[in-house]
Amino acid sequence: MNNSLVVYLKSLQTFCAFASTKFSSFAKSAWQSMKYSCRFICQTNPLFIQVTYFTLISFAGYEALKVLNSQDKSNTLKNLDVLFTSVSASTVSSMATVEMEEFSSKQLWVLAILMLIGSEVFTSVLGLHFMRAKFNKENSLNTRDHISHIDIESINVANFDPNTSHGTKDAVSFSEIRLANKQHVDPKTTVLLGTAVTVYLLITNLGSSLLIYLYLKLVPDAQEVLKRKGVGLFLFSVFTAISSVANCGFTPVNENMVIFQKNSGLLLLIIPQMLVGNTLFAPCLRFMVWSLQKITGKQEWCYILEHANAIGYRHLMSTRKCACLILTVVGFIILQTILFCALEWSSEALQEMSSYQKIVGALFQSTNARHAGETIVDLSSISSAIIVLYIVMM
Repeated sequence: MNNSLVVYLKSLQTFCAFASTKFSSFAKSAWQSMKYSCRFICQTNPLFIQVTYFTLISFAGYEALKVLNSQDKSNTLKNLDVLFTSVSASTVSSMATVEMEEFSSKQLWVLAILMLIGSEVFTSVLGLHFMRAKFNKENSLNTRDHISHIDIESINVANFDPNTSHGTKDAVSFSEIRLANKQHVDPKTTVLLGTAVTVYLLITNLGSSLLIYLYLKLVPDAQEVLKRKGVGLFLFSVFTAISSVANCGFTPVNENMVIFQKNSGLLLLIIPQMLVGNTLFAPCLRFMVWSLQKITGKQEWCYILEHANAIGYRHLMSTRKCACLILTVVGFIILQTILFCALEWSSEALQEMSSYQKIVGALFQSTNARHAGETIVDLSSISSAIIVLYIVMM
């Protein structure tokens, strides 16, 4: 009896060990297959990454808004409206089915975060991280092949003396070899560019928030408007800055920027924020990289400027393209401003504004027409000709 029990226990132990080994092997194989499948999909189909990313942050924002909504018993927003607003904020679409003042302060902070992580600049930083991961994989597979194909003639060996035991060779750094090979992009270059874009993102958002906050502190009229609305200065400053840089068009008040149409200083502060976050992002980024190259003298910055196409970052354009883009953007804004002033100067929407305020308002409206969506007038009150103009510009 005891012998049978011992044999049974040994058999059971052997079976368990065998099953455990097989299960571990199966789990490892399944994980590797899933890993390589996801990597293949991500590398071959960037659309899949973007759809997945925006879907995840939209539903995460929806859940956060819903939880905060349930904490405020006086707020009875419908689930569909909350989901719509979350998707609109994360995709910076500036569409809303409810008034912004119906959201609590905590919910407005959630919307600000969604606009930030859904902005063009932020998503481009994520794209650079994916590029770095791809370059790391390619380099690990092709390092030997890459070294064997480096153009040795590009290295200056003119001072080599065959009669000496060692000769004298010019010292050539790895960065110079890398710069000589235009087909190879060092992952460190991508990391450096990603750092620059991240700093750009922080400077534009934090700087814009600070400027708006200082303006509100220095101008009592603007403070009174927000006090009547029950919106804090800090919340308004950060929310509006993020929305403007992201070109979303949301503001924490129901009237958008209509209630600030006479605050020309505030409008002039917001105009460049909208430009540096979207239409003039590429020229501003190139200027920033050029400035860093002049200040630091690093060859990596020079490589980024000279070989923008090789890096593959679409927002990094050549000097010629940046100049053309600046001329196009400025030209469109000037054209819209002139037409807006010509057709709406004596309109009911602008009748309480001074000549200076009308010009600044027209400039603000023209800057917003293509992407941002903020407005100082009720669009239903302006002429059909201007509406058609905005349709063309959009």
